This record gives sequence, C-alpha cells and structure tokens, in this order.
Amino acid sequence: MSGTDAFTDALAKGPAYAALAALAGGLVVSLTPCVYPMVAVTVSVFGARESKSRWEGALLSAAFVLGIVAMFVPLGLVAGLTGSMFGSVLQNRWVVVGMAVLFLAMAASMFGAFELALPSGLTNRLASIGGIGYRGAFLLGLACGLIAAPCTGPVLTGILTWIAKTRSAPLGALAMAAFSIGLGAPFFVVGAFAVQLPKSGRWMVHVKSILGIVLVVVAVYFLGTAFPALFAWVKPGMALYLFAAIALTIGLGLGAIHREFSEPTLGAKVGKASGIVLASAALSVLVAAFAKPAAALEWQKESVAIVAEKARKEGRPMLVDFTAAWCGACKELDKITFAAPEVGSEMQRFMAVKVDATHDDDPAVEATLSRYRVVGLPTVLVFDSSGKEALRYTDFVPPRDFLEGIRRVD
Repeated sequence: MSGTDAFTDALAKGPAYAALAALAGGLVVSLTPCVYPMVAVTVSVFGARESKSRWEGALLSAAFVLGIVAMFVPLGLVAGLTGSMFGSVLQNRWVVVGMAVLFLAMAASMFGAFELALPSGLTNRLASIGGIGYRGAFLLGLACGLIAAPCTGPVLTGILTWIAKTRSAPLGALAMAAFSIGLGAPFFVVGAFAVQLPKSGRWMVHVKSILGIVLVVVAVYFLGTAFPALFAWVKPGMALYLFAAIALTIGLGLGAIHREFSEPTLGAKVGKASGIVLASAALSVLVAAFAKPAAALEWQKESVAIVAEKARKEGRPMLVDFTAAWCGACKELDKITFAAPEVGSEMQRFMAVKVDATHDDDPAVEATLSRYRVVGLPTVLVFDSSGKEALRYTDFVPPRDFLEGIRRVD
C-alpha cells in the first residue's frame, strides 16, 4: 500500500515482491465475511464437488479463478496507464485529504460502524450466473468479484493507488492477477481437493478488524504526505521503536482486534476504540520512522537557476531531483539510491539540488517543470560540467544502475 508502506517497498524491490504483496492482500480478503462463507456454496454451484475426478475438479476451480483474474486485471491495467494523471491529482493536498477520509470511512465499515453490502437480490442473481461447467465456473468467477466488492474494496483501493504511482501497466496487470489468485485460493483448494474449510465464526470479524487498522494507517500515511509536519518529529531509534511496541501491545490487549463494538458493555466499546487508536498510532509512527531516508548527499538550498550558475562557474556536473510528498518512487530514490554510500561518494563531485513539486500550482514550480520538460515524477536530471543534459531518469533506478550512469558524466 508506498511509498513507505509494505506494498510500495515491495514494488521497489521488483515485480516478484509486488506480486507476493498483492497475493497476500487477496488471501486476507478471502477470509472476510463477504467472501469466506461463499466458498462451499459457490464450489457446488459450478459443479466442482460433483466432478468425476480430482483433475476435473481442479480444472473447474481453475476456470473459476481465471474468471476472478479477468475481473480484476483490467483495473490494474487502467491504474498503470493513468498513473501520470493520478499523480497530478495527488499534488493537490485536499484531494489527498479526501482520499484519507475515504480510507477512514472504509475502516469504520470494517469495525462495524455500518455495513457495505450489495442488495440481496443482486447478490443471489450474480451467484447463480453460468451454471455447472467450465463456462459457468468462469462466469461465476467474474461475478464473484462484484459479490465480494464490500470487502475487496478497501484493500483493492490501496493496491490500485500504489500501482497508479508506478505508472506501469504490466506491473498493474501482474499485481491484480496475483490479488485475484489470492482471493480465489480457498475456492480452488476446496474445489480441487474437496478440502473442508474451518467453519465461519468470530475469527472472521477479527480479520475485518485487522483490515480496519491497516486502512487507518494508510489514511494517516496519506495525511502525512499532504502535511509533512505531522511526522516531522519522528526520529528513528530504539526508544521510538520500544514505545511504539508498548503502545501496540497495550492497544491489542485493550481489544483492538478481539473485541467488537456490538458487545453490550460500555467497557468493551471503550476498550475497542482505545485499542484501535493506540494500535493505529503505533503502527503509523513505525511506518513513518522506517520511511525516513538516511541522507547521504548534501543538497543545495538555492534554486535550480542559482545552483546551475554555480556549477557552470566551478566546472562541475549537476543533478536535479524533481520530487513530491505523494511520490512513492521519489521516496525510494532517497531511501535506497541516494542513500547508498557508493552513490554518495561519487556524487561529491556533483552540485545536487531538489525541486519540490508537491504543489505544482506554484508559479515558480510550474515554470521550473516547464523549463526542464518534466511531465511526471520521479524525474532526475543529470547535467555534465558544460551544462548539457546527460541523463534523464523517470522511474526508480537501483543504486548500481544509477552509479554506472553518473560515472560516465564528466
């Protein structure tokens, strides 16, 4: 979900890690009350339980999962293709605030404040689509994505948000395919191997509580990108980690997960609310702490024009990093690439300056973006000692590749 969250960290490490993160998200969603109770009934509808062999049951179940994949992969493609537009929208801090409010509302639904559900008539009609056979299993898989929407929505929104930041349609398709496989895994296991899953119960409500806390942390993260002062005080260190761990432990003990707001006693409700606040605050602080980059470069404080003039007079190459508070890949460049010791050592001969494009409605920022033909973030420009553009990076680049590039710049 970055970026500074686990999903964005996975995106920076490569497609395989991103797929595993999305797969885990799908598995978690499959254990919620919107999906889990449907498994046994759905498998019976498309005929896997009545199949003549395990092989036939596995093929029917695979067709069902492929239907789920066909439902969600287009969403990933659209998110990746429209990433630049999405990033521009996120430059407005009030849009970011609106997204944070949306995530908090979704979290409230996970905690039981209100129920998100499709009309029962529509749900029943979708559940009967297709009938028995491979075609029926595939169509039922398509419908399953809609039936599960109340519980897939929160997780799906977070994953799609980070996909949009990568601006990669292939990565979007891969992540959504992995999410779909995770969501369909229980259906496949039951249909292919006739496994009897554990009965539904309170544990599914606990899963919803976990998702709710994750959504609160995501909302707070978004607010932190819009208002950096929110976490400016966070200093990574053992003392901070210890206090956060204590707060998280107390929050869980008070009932952040195992208690319900539907319980009749006031103590249970207060314990649940207090636990959620403590657990969410502790996790948010930990996310902010781990996101702090270990700066290895000395960035100039002046404007790009002034730094460019100084570089020209001193005969030194120059690097310009266009960044923004909402840009996950920009933060990964700070945290991983620019912080690498070997990169910092090589960069000592460069004049380095950052351009904060978080608020691109600022006339000065807009003029700088236009002058250097910057159309999306991240963008890193490297100029040689004569002032000529030598390199342009428009995505996250690992330390080794970046180091090889700048070593060739005079």
